[in-house]
Amino acid sequence: MFGQPPAAGAAPDPVSSRPIDGTSCAANVDGMADFTPVLALDLPERASWLNQTPPYAFDHTAEVAAGFDRVGYCLELATPAGPQWVWTAMAPFTTDAGRLGLPTRTGEIIRQRVSDLEVASNVPGVTTGTDLAGHVEMWPHTYSSGGSRQIAGASPSVYDADDTVNPSGGYGSFQVHQVGATRPSSVAPRTVLAVNTFTSSGAPLSLGIGPAPSGHPDWTFAGNAGTFTQRRLTVYARPSVLALDQHPQDRQLYPRDASNAATVPVSGTVTDPRVKAVQLTVTSGEDEWTYLTTVTDRRDFSFSPRIDAALREYRFELRALGAGVTRRAGLWEGVLAGDAYVIQGQSNAVSAVYRGSSAGEESPFIRSYGSPTADPVLSAAERSWNYAASEVTNQPGSVGQWGIRMARRIVDTYGVPVALVNGGHGGRPISFFQRDDADPDAISTNYGRLRQRLVAAGVQADVRGLLWYQGESDNDNAAVHVSGFTALLADWRSEIGTRAGDGARYFVYQVRTSPCGNSTTGALREAQRQMGDTLGVTLLSTNGLSGHDGCHYAWEQGYREMGDHTFAVVARDLYHGPSAGVAPPNPRSATFSNAERTEVTVQLRNDDPLVVDPGVAADFRINGSTAAVTDVEYRAGGRLVLTLSAPADGATGVSYLSHLRAGPWIVNATGSGLLTFHNLPIA
Repeated sequence: MFGQPPAAGAAPDPVSSRPIDGTSCAANVDGMADFTPVLALDLPERASWLNQTPPYAFDHTAEVAAGFDRVGYCLELATPAGPQWVWTAMAPFTTDAGRLGLPTRTGEIIRQRVSDLEVASNVPGVTTGTDLAGHVEMWPHTYSSGGSRQIAGASPSVYDADDTVNPSGGYGSFQVHQVGATRPSSVAPRTVLAVNTFTSSGAPLSLGIGPAPSGHPDWTFAGNAGTFTQRRLTVYARPSVLALDQHPQDRQLYPRDASNAATVPVSGTVTDPRVKAVQLTVTSGEDEWTYLTTVTDRRDFSFSPRIDAALREYRFELRALGAGVTRRAGLWEGVLAGDAYVIQGQSNAVSAVYRGSSAGEESPFIRSYGSPTADPVLSAAERSWNYAASEVTNQPGSVGQWGIRMARRIVDTYGVPVALVNGGHGGRPISFFQRDDADPDAISTNYGRLRQRLVAAGVQADVRGLLWYQGESDNDNAAVHVSGFTALLADWRSEIGTRAGDGARYFVYQVRTSPCGNSTTGALREAQRQMGDTLGVTLLSTNGLSGHDGCHYAWEQGYREMGDHTFAVVARDLYHGPSAGVAPPNPRSATFSNAERTEVTVQLRNDDPLVVDPGVAADFRINGSTAAVTDVEYRAGGRLVLTLSAPADGATGVSYLSHLRAGPWIVNATGSGLLTFHNLPIA
């Protein structure tokens, strides 16, 4: 390493034998003795390394390939005013030693938080210290300034600690940032080091230590490499003394079991003979639990602590103990126990922001895993737990507006953390969501991307409920929709929620229109209504929501209330919540209720009292007759009595088709509207 002579008999590394003005991280930072220099690179003024290996002065990745428990970077710059240097070390963000250097090949994308960040530097304005929270952005692609909102205080309009990577193109980002440990946080993000533009053809590198004094804080577009006479990046890794088999991830949610808790396994093998014991400390608030195991001849260890499914986070610290080797070998923060749900379908499952903010519903106790992006490159790269975010789409943590509302109601009402995994994709027919039976994990398919996320998150078998909103793009083709959903439901039931009591519950929204903008069709919506009987799913209604634009919904009187209606049904079915006024009104039968055939009674499936708005009669049709519905009255016993303009001789059925946009409505106590029905036979 810099400032230290090579081992006897070894040829000196060309970079490490040429310190910048006698200055290096190793000469100024304590605690680097356990690190191995892995890669070193004299950065040129310009580089075009897309899909190429940079010309490293040495490559010692093989020396740490067996495992490492800490990663470090030293960036040294020679300026006219003197040398600048920064050292930063952190918990590893990868287990692949080949991914520690500059990411130059398409798909090498790392965008995630890192824990246990250490920073030391001689540059004014750099926040130094230990046990900091960090965030890394490393990829060879182009990127934009709008971010995931995972990082508190990050800007949506300038390039900083939370940018959006594109799936292709060449520019390059190799950035480490100090950030707030939670969201929200009073700690503003600050760049620690940045090396950019290394895969851009012909453009000068953009790099710096600490936040840029002007322009973009992360030095994007700085083009300033020519202002330094020397530029050197050295990569370090600390060889591990424990090989871990199981451990939590930061912010991970573990599905709770019947005793309202979850087991968090931590296990592995001691690889350094100096280690004589392994200690795991679990903390939550002021509570602390310590577990200790002595190393035996087998040299393996295993812990199985339990955590409660409550509104509390847990911190896991693993330490190796032994003469000359006592160290922190693992740190994982923000771990929870709770319930996992899946949201799937097209744009109203995505439930992006169309009008009105849902940011106030977000909570540190609502999590998500990966990203719902449809791009296979980005989807494969996003493999971390995040805070659930409701106002961004195709980003890590994106869950949508009504999803966040439902989850927040569960958190606040029952004190149980929630994980949401949203796989929705707008504007797609039922065929888009099908499983490739030859390769269920195919990342080129929507099913495969969602399945991979659930498996990687460790929740696939424990999903409590899947919520489905799709059908607009099936253009009222009921046969195609039913056939496709029946096949999809069978696939889900075979591999999702198989450990969740009697299996995951499936909740299906009857769409408002099919296609978007057309409320006069009813075949597909009638088929969805019948799925409650034929497929054993639980129906949810979109009628009663006035914040409708013809296809999507505003937050108020739209996705917010949709989340409330969903919560009420989920609470009834999964949390022993109240049942009165919860189920959307659903007809059972229709009969003429007078001899003149000028009155039809629609018998509903329950007797919950309903509110009937004036003017709602216009949404009813008497099929096979010219008679019109002139009035609708709710009567005790779950009856809707329709008054007709004339005798309905020859009538074959009655339909309720709802309408676009705002009321009038027929709703129950929770505001859930009467389900659309089409040509219900009149006895």
